[in-house]
Amino acid sequence: MEKILIIDDNNDICLLLERFLSKQGYKTVSVQRGDDGLVLLRKEAFELVICDFKLPDINGLEMLRRIKVMHPSTAVIIITGYSDVRMAVQTVKHGAYDYVTKPLYPDEILYTIKAALERRCQSLNQGKESTDASGAAKGNSVRSLSGKSTLTSDGKRFIFGKSRAAEQLQKHIDLIAPTDMSVIITGETGTGKEFVANAIHLKSKRSAKPFVAIDCGALGKELAGSELFGHLKGSFTGAMTDKAGSFEFADGGTIFLDEIGNLSYDNQIKLLRVLQERKIRRIGSNQDIPVDVRIIVATNEDLREAVRQGKFREDIYHRIAEFEIHLSPLRERKADIMIFAEHFLESANVQLEKDILGFEEEAKEKLKEYYWHGNLRELHNVVKRAVLLTQGDYIEADVLPQEIMSPQYFTQQETPAVQISYDPARPGVPVFSQSAANLKSVSENAERAAILKVLEKTGYNKTKAAEVLNIDRKTLYNKLKAYDIHL
Repeated sequence: MEKILIIDDNNDICLLLERFLSKQGYKTVSVQRGDDGLVLLRKEAFELVICDFKLPDINGLEMLRRIKVMHPSTAVIIITGYSDVRMAVQTVKHGAYDYVTKPLYPDEILYTIKAALERRCQSLNQGKESTDASGAAKGNSVRSLSGKSTLTSDGKRFIFGKSRAAEQLQKHIDLIAPTDMSVIITGETGTGKEFVANAIHLKSKRSAKPFVAIDCGALGKELAGSELFGHLKGSFTGAMTDKAGSFEFADGGTIFLDEIGNLSYDNQIKLLRVLQERKIRRIGSNQDIPVDVRIIVATNEDLREAVRQGKFREDIYHRIAEFEIHLSPLRERKADIMIFAEHFLESANVQLEKDILGFEEEAKEKLKEYYWHGNLRELHNVVKRAVLLTQGDYIEADVLPQEIMSPQYFTQQETPAVQISYDPARPGVPVFSQSAANLKSVSENAERAAILKVLEKTGYNKTKAAEVLNIDRKTLYNKLKAYDIHL
């Protein structure tokens, strides 16, 4: 029997939904505050949550985020008034299955619930079925993937590949997962650090408990402490209610801190306390809360260098680096490129409702030759775009981006140069080569190469790259778009 949690401050709506859904064979529970719903979600999992967008303590977007942090596979339906439809659409973009507007109609809400639960079931089963079985169900014949895979906690499949680096990665995950050791995952942006952290969690003794992923690079300096450790009502401007932090949500499970090098010094001290004493203290509180969490962190920068420069605490580094896993960039794993490409093709077929069978040989060669600055993330975007554009059965080279078809960038080993010679009949007068005759083209190529080089040096951290280039982030984004640089 599927369990449904109803969160709405209107008691009549809660009673109405509980009675109606109980008659339809569902097990239901209702609460009237967001915090009460989160308390229940920490104790048990629900297949579906029906949540009002306007709650007295937490808004719909924040509730959605917290629900997905605790239970990524839980389907969420948002209840909203007509005046809030635009905001409700945002919740769908952030992971809600759908929204329904008040007044509620039994047929409409029941149809939406059944569709949401069916989609959830398909998502969970998708990675468990073989590609051939999936293809048969859809009426296509996508070839089976080489390389081993594992399911993440939200039902997605993580592909290991078959290269030597992939085999080593799988051995490391199998070795470290059963322990409670802290792990640091290093590698360029887009190499799949969160997927690796999730794979470690799923092979650990904590797999039945939450996996909470936090992007420290996206946390503002002022709000990072609240997001990680929670706060009490009134502890700072804007703290309208008590709030549990991510460490409390992850209790018993695993917390993954991506881009940990971006944590402020103050929050590094608080993190050190968690590592040492396994206790957290909400902002504004004098009481300690014990937490039992395994910590996995990731970074695309050199933390040892950050320690030497005094930007990152050495005592924290030694505690989180009990075991290190380095993820090689995709360009160094040529044997894995088509394995990942076929995996992304399969998922794009499902998302876009298409039946593309594979890649033409020329397209394969172009994908293998490309530098892949954005690694797996860039490959995923390229394949999804190609699936959308393909009209036949196979992806051809002409639907790939121009940057892949005719690369014009310089790698870090190369520098743009203008070829100059001198006419013996006219000493001192330079003669430019044909490729350098267009000064604008030369300037643009040099600028593009400089941007790519800085991005590589900063681990594709756009904020740091903009600082090094002495431009603002908006200007950098405009140039990335102008030069067709995909990250």
